[in-house]
Formats: sequence, structure tokens, C-alpha cells
Amino acid sequence: MSLYESQLRDLFRERVLVIDGAMGTMIQRHALSEADYRGDRFSGHSHDLKGNNDLLALTRPDIIRGIHDEYFAAGADFVETNTFSATAVAQADYRLESIVHELNVTAARLAKASAAAWTQKTPRKPRFVAGSIGPTNRTLSISPDVNDPAFRAVTFDEVRQAYAEQVHGLLDGGVDVLLVETIFDTLNAKAALVAIEDVFEARGERLPIMISVTIVDRSGRTLSGQTIDAFWHSVAHAKPISVGINCALGARDMRPFLAELASAADAFVSCYPNAGLPNAFGGYDEEPETTGALLREMVEAGLVNLVGGCCGTTPDHIRSIAKSVEGLRPRALPSIKSAFGHFTGLETLTIRPESNFLMVGERTNVTGSAKFMDLIKKGDFGTAVEVALDQVRGGANLLDVNMDEGMLESEAAMTRFLNHIATEPEVARLPVVVDSSKWSVIEAGLKCLQGKGVVNSISLKEGEDDFLRKAKSIRRYGAGVIVMAFDEVGQAETVERKVAICQRAYRLLTEKAGFDPQDIIFDPNILAVATGIEEHAEFARAFIEATRLIKSTCPGARVSGGVSNLSFSFRGNNTVREAMHSAFLYHAIRAGMDMGIVNA
Repeated sequence: MSLYESQLRDLFRERVLVIDGAMGTMIQRHALSEADYRGDRFSGHSHDLKGNNDLLALTRPDIIRGIHDEYFAAGADFVETNTFSATAVAQADYRLESIVHELNVTAARLAKASAAAWTQKTPRKPRFVAGSIGPTNRTLSISPDVNDPAFRAVTFDEVRQAYAEQVHGLLDGGVDVLLVETIFDTLNAKAALVAIEDVFEARGERLPIMISVTIVDRSGRTLSGQTIDAFWHSVAHAKPISVGINCALGARDMRPFLAELASAADAFVSCYPNAGLPNAFGGYDEEPETTGALLREMVEAGLVNLVGGCCGTTPDHIRSIAKSVEGLRPRALPSIKSAFGHFTGLETLTIRPESNFLMVGERTNVTGSAKFMDLIKKGDFGTAVEVALDQVRGGANLLDVNMDEGMLESEAAMTRFLNHIATEPEVARLPVVVDSSKWSVIEAGLKCLQGKGVVNSISLKEGEDDFLRKAKSIRRYGAGVIVMAFDEVGQAETVERKVAICQRAYRLLTEKAGFDPQDIIFDPNILAVATGIEEHAEFARAFIEATRLIKSTCPGARVSGGVSNLSFSFRGNNTVREAMHSAFLYHAIRAGMDMGIVNA
């Protein structure tokens, strides 16, 4: 943690901080014309520019600087840069992709100049600039074509590249924090978070990250369907300094969802609501005193650390909010060291110590289902989704998706199928296990998951450097990982080798790759256990004993077994075979096996 971030965290603990209100609302008050947006520089531009508020940093910097000054005068600690749509994806509507870097640098410098001036006026109340990173006008989790559920108007890599360009500009302009805000699709946010981490790594510098999601209605879900707790567990890997809710709702309607977020997050919590719900004309009528009183109540309830306003709010709202929360104690930052693990689709799968054995459905695996493989080869992805639906209704807790077949373009097949199931709510609520022996296919799958999925699998087969490179990438995408008991020497068969490899991987993952132990799943290789061949009996004992030792020496990690891959060709009748199967599973689960891949 940098000294700067440490100082900012101290401020969050010391008092309730205030962020500014709406930029768009204030710009609308100026009743700007097309000429104002164009200025001299863009007077001959081929497309209409009115409404491109980000452009005003170049053509009417006086207005943008003045708005920042008004919010600081009203009591804001933070102002946001006027860069909500300053990405190549969003600026493409105006054919202004070429000036994105300049837009971000200039907007950041305008805000920083205002912050510096106000900090000089009130040295005991330092002012900060948050680099605003909006959601873009494209979504990665929802198809814009009702006839093609797998279609996306933009790719993950295009969105990530656009965000990386924006982040470079914001950092060049000198912002103090990065704010990924108004998130309606968690996959877009994950693209932004991957881009931010890429830029931090490339530049050798790091700033605090703030994250804010939009709950679109009283259902408590984002536009792409995630619940608030599933959202948090999907982005928590980024270790934001704050997480919160903004836009879409007023403070009154936000409260229950904010309470849920505050109970789950080990980050500071923010709330900057709209000025109530829009009226019949799209305007906002909530008075500043009402907004201030509602946010005061949230602070008194111990829910928030940072408050402000979104659509419809003005400096008068911020002034009322700042006055209402002055002197109140902010939410205490909890120390959440849960024994629970969390994976997510649209909803959260929580793994508790008392959880039953979890089943990973393998029918959506071309090597685990002849029917599924045939459908994928034919390109009948719509019917293939029904196979996933059957798995869900049959009790699967996670879905294993594998496209490793020589006749398939595996990366394209993985992408298309995951995009399909993202539009089927009953399936999409489950976490996905992206399963492949090819790293390129795993990455293709991770780029489709708005939730927190699992990668199956990585190992130490190619050495520590390869293992860590892949592990760090998996964590950057916000996924958990299955690790096979396999190293440079080969696949582990004995108890000692299984345990030693898993312990080594555990140390690398937790100490060098930044993994939470709860996100690590070991597969100690079941191999054949019920063949009736005497020497194979040792495989069962080795797995069970290794499981027991791994669970005791790698605290927090899970153990999985490929149950469907067991060899049960016992030389005898079915009754004996089934008894041996049941006995093995009983002892393996007693030893600590948490989950298994089941082809049922």
C-alpha cells in the first residue's frame, strides 16, 4: 500500500467524505448549443457533437472548471473528472476516437487545478480528484440482437483496450483515484479492472480504486441480472478502497441494497444516489434537504463512508449532504475473515464449512457427453443450452464447460456457448468452471464471465514461472482455480507427492500470486480406485489420506475429485461395485473432499 493510499484510508476512517453531484445536470443549466460543443477546433467535424459532454473539457473548459469549483465550494472532498464517456468505444458515436487520450488528460488537469486551488484555501480539508470511468454504451453480457443470444456488439478485448487508453490519460492528467462507476454489467467492469491492472503493471505505479454499481430497480439486480452480493464477490479481487451504489435510484430505494453491500464488503462503502426517481418529464424533484436527510440516516445506521449525488443533484444537494453528515462517525471498516468461499454467476454460491458435497455438472463438456459434443459440432448451441438447463435442474452447483475436441475451434466454441448461457437466467445464476487443457481457451472463457468462476485447471507441470503467470492472470480476471497434483516430474501417485505438490502450489498462490485461500481448489488425482485390481486399492487410500493432509496444512483451500472419471469396472456384480463406490466417496468426503465433477 502506498503512503498516499494509507493517508486516504485514514481520512475515510476519520470522517464521512463527500463526493460531488451530477455533471450532466449542471451542464444542462448552461443551455449549450452545437457551436459550444464544436468550438473552433471542431467547427468542421462531420458528425453532430451536441450532447458529447466529455468534449467540453476541450471546447468549453471554463464551464467544466466552474462546475468543479461549485462542488468544492459546496463542501465536496472529491470531484469526478468529466470523462464518464471518454473511451474509444463511447466516442465512436461521434467519430472522435482519436482524441480520447487528450480528453482524459485535459479533463483530469482541469479537475486537479480546481482541487489544488481549494486545498490551498482550506489546507485542513484536502481536495481530491476521482478519474471517472463510465460503463461505455456497449454491454458484454447482453446481446443487442434478439435473434442471436450469443452476439455481442463489442468484444472484451476491445473494451479492455479502450479502458486502458482512458486510464493512461487519467494517470497522465494526475488524478488521485480511479472510479469505475455506474456499473450495469459486471463484465464491463471486469474489463475495466483488468485494464487498470495492466496499466498499473506497465507504468510501475498504482492508485486506489473505487467501484460503484447501479441497481436498476427494486429487484436489487444490475441490468445484466446480478444480485448485489454476487456483484461484490465478482469484483472483490481488485481490492478497491471503496465500493458502493450510484444512479438509477434515489437514496430511499437504495437503502436495503446498500445495507446488504455494507454487510458483505471489507472495503469502505459509498452511496451517491439520484435526486429521487425521475418525474414524467425525466427530471428530478427531490429537494436538497430530503437527499441530505436520507443520507444522514444511512450514516447514522453505520452503512456508509462516502456520500454524494448522481443524476439530478446540484451543488445545493451537495451542500445539504455535507452539512447533514458533518460530525457523524463513518462506517467502521469491518475485518471480514470469513471461513466461507464464494463463487458467483448471477447469484452467489457460498461454500460454508457445513455445506454439503458440491456437484460440478460435466454434461456441458464435449468429453463428458456425446449428446453435447454432437450439438456443438453441429453448431446447435440453442439446444446445447438445454443440456446445461438439465444439469441445473438436476442439482448441479457449478457448471463445467469444456470444448477440447480436435474438430472444434475451441476458443470460438467456448465464447459462443458461454455467451448463450449468459442469456438464460436459470443457468446463468450458477458459477461456471472454465475447463480446458489450452490456455487460450481458458482465457476466452474468462472473458465471458461476469461472475466469479473457476479455472480447471493449472499445474506445476511447466515449472513455477509458467504456473505463476497463469495464476496471476486468473486472479486478474477474478476467478478461482483448480490445481492438479502434477509437477515437473509428473503426476503424483503417492500421498507424499500429492501433499508436497499441493503445499508448494498453495505457497506460490497465496504468497506470490495474491490468491485468497478460499479461491484455491486442489485436485489430488483420484485415478482408478475400484477396479478390483489389488495394486489399485492404494490409489484410493492415497487420495483419501492426501485430502486429509491437504485440508489440514493448506487452510482455507478446497479439495475436488473427478468423481465421474473414476474407473469402476470391478470384476464382479454391480452390487459390489456400487458398494465400493459408495464406501470410497464416504471416506473421501469425511477426509475433506468438498466437491466433485459429476457426469450425471
